[in-house]
Amino acid sequence: MKARVHRIAVIPGDGIGRDVVASGLAALEKVAAGNGFDLELTEYPWSCEWYAEHGQMMPDDALELLGESDAIYLGAVGFPGVPDHISLWGLLLPIRQAFDQYVNLRPIRALEGVPSPLGAMDYRDLDILLVRENTEGEYAGIGGRSRVGTPDEVAVQTSVFTRRGVERIVRYGFDRARERSGRLASATKSNALQYSAVLWDDVVEEVASDYPDVEVVSYLVDALAARFISAPESLDVVVASNLFGDILADIGAALMGSLGLAASANLNPTGTLPSLFEPVHGSAPDIAGQGKANPMAAVWSGAMMLAHLGEATAEHQLMAAIEEVARDGVLTPDLGGKATTAEISTAIVEAIPSP
Repeated sequence: MKARVHRIAVIPGDGIGRDVVASGLAALEKVAAGNGFDLELTEYPWSCEWYAEHGQMMPDDALELLGESDAIYLGAVGFPGVPDHISLWGLLLPIRQAFDQYVNLRPIRALEGVPSPLGAMDYRDLDILLVRENTEGEYAGIGGRSRVGTPDEVAVQTSVFTRRGVERIVRYGFDRARERSGRLASATKSNALQYSAVLWDDVVEEVASDYPDVEVVSYLVDALAARFISAPESLDVVVASNLFGDILADIGAALMGSLGLAASANLNPTGTLPSLFEPVHGSAPDIAGQGKANPMAAVWSGAMMLAHLGEATAEHQLMAAIEEVARDGVLTPDLGGKATTAEISTAIVEAIPSP
């Protein structure tokens, strides 16, 4: 019987992106071997280093090349000397928008054995699935600056909320809530944003009528941020616009114990175009190559990729391996431990069932 093949485009990127992608691929290849499928990997060197040499973050045919893959696995981009807006708008955002990856999925879940800033909280009390709109809102890229460098300089950045864009992300959130506990929290700021956030609230209310089995509560985003810290057990699925979701997700990562645990998926739920999977901790060039980077978020993102590709058993095995290593206290410095990147990687691979 011929093995299933998944074509994966790999972009290690900059800094610790290269370190953690290597760990992620080692775990992915081990779990693939035990579950009857192959990973056909194609690596691309696009990065800030590529930018310094070529004057662009990726070549003109990059999106065409990536479009031939089933999924994209990214390490991190960013490096001193290249402004963040160049690296973001030159690589990650064009990929999200070209492949209509309108769902940014961020699991916020405490692991047993990992200390949390919340102290004595039971690790099971933190289990939030954040569903963030990923292609419009504050990242629409509409605006400009005039009279640059003068006392009268003006900068205008326009957030774009469309009914279509809001409805599809809200429906995705309701669907995930229906699969989990039947509870959905919506992040808004309609007391101040009388157009965009009111449209968001209107759509949430309309879509809710199609999900009578889901309890939905609308929170002003500042109050919701406080609730993340004061009562995380009261939250399950959270749906938010681009900027609100970005901020809440990093609060969630801090509650988990470190950005080194922050996995993410940029999804095109239709499966007709490739989705992208990445840890969100950034490139951290100051510790690159030193064995200090936490690879757990990269491995976790790889597990999310397997789930999207329909490899549920492999995804469960990979997550179980991460949980076992955390429970055993094998932790990198960001989590208060002394283990190296390689030691974490080896421990995770050894915890995956052998073929």
